[in-house]
Amino acid sequence: MSYQIIIQPSGHVFKAESGETILEAALREGFSLPYGCRNGSCGICKGKIINGTVDYGRHNEETLIEEEKQVGKALFCCASPLSDLVIECHEIGATKDIEIKTLPCRVHKLELVATDVMIISLKLPTNQRLQFLAGQYIDILLKDEKRRSFSLANAPHDDEFLQLHARNYLGGVFAEHVFTRMRVKDMLRFTGPLGSFFLRDAPEDTSIIFLASGTGFAPIKSIIEHIFYQEISRSNKRKMTLYWGARTKSDLYLFDLADKWQQEHDNFTFVPVLSESLPTDSWNGRTGLVHQSVVQDFHNLETYQVYACGAPIMVKAAYHDLTSQCNLPKDAFFSDVFTPSVNNL
Repeated sequence: MSYQIIIQPSGHVFKAESGETILEAALREGFSLPYGCRNGSCGICKGKIINGTVDYGRHNEETLIEEEKQVGKALFCCASPLSDLVIECHEIGATKDIEIKTLPCRVHKLELVATDVMIISLKLPTNQRLQFLAGQYIDILLKDEKRRSFSLANAPHDDEFLQLHARNYLGGVFAEHVFTRMRVKDMLRFTGPLGSFFLRDAPEDTSIIFLASGTGFAPIKSIIEHIFYQEISRSNKRKMTLYWGARTKSDLYLFDLADKWQQEHDNFTFVPVLSESLPTDSWNGRTGLVHQSVVQDFHNLETYQVYACGAPIMVKAAYHDLTSQCNLPKDAFFSDVFTPSVNNL
């Protein structure tokens, strides 16, 4: 059985098959809805059911509370139609012409840049290239149809190799594979590009704050490097500030790169923040929670965009505090939430 879904306010119409989520059906038919984690954790895909009924699916109950369901809200990455639907959400035009592909690739390089962070460089077949927007991610395809999501850390103009930043964490079966058994020349398969975390259009005087925790630096690196590339031919340069938070200095695994950007670009500022600095760090910089440094530095963010990526608790706190305390417009906050996958292969 299939169901008709109408998107408002655009009026676009598509079909969903029985058991298919609203997001899956929309992407299959070429309509780009906002989404991030695709497992009901981040809330980026949250929209409204104007007419019709849905199965809400498995999701984080804090991301979609019962009161929101009562007023028609649903997570489109989890919700499946039980009838024809009319939904309300913002469509993203920038991804509509980018093809989602499933491709093979080969591990070209493995670089251990911290005790628990590996940079993986992937090489596509000679006749293939992946078109993507800076900030998007791919899904590595594992056996039994399981997937692991990784943001692309290289910029779209620098696509000879796809760069992933993988963190080793307790219970991460694929992460353990990366750090113990993965070898150069290993073959992998992936699907992508995916996600709606990418730079949005804005007036030229709109400044940008990038907010990263841990390996949430990866997609932000892609966006920043692509902005630098595009600025070569532009007279006007948007002011950018990167706040990168970690526990210790060694966790800022590409500190020198971010510092180099600051030295080479007068419109870019790098603010590293440590929450648990060690005596051996000899740290004289900012401390505490990374988003609180933004609150301390900016009292009015009415003319800013914020791009946040990293742990769910950081992204959620940043959204709440920046919109409630710093006048950041709610529609100027863009995020990508990293949720570890700990199920077995």
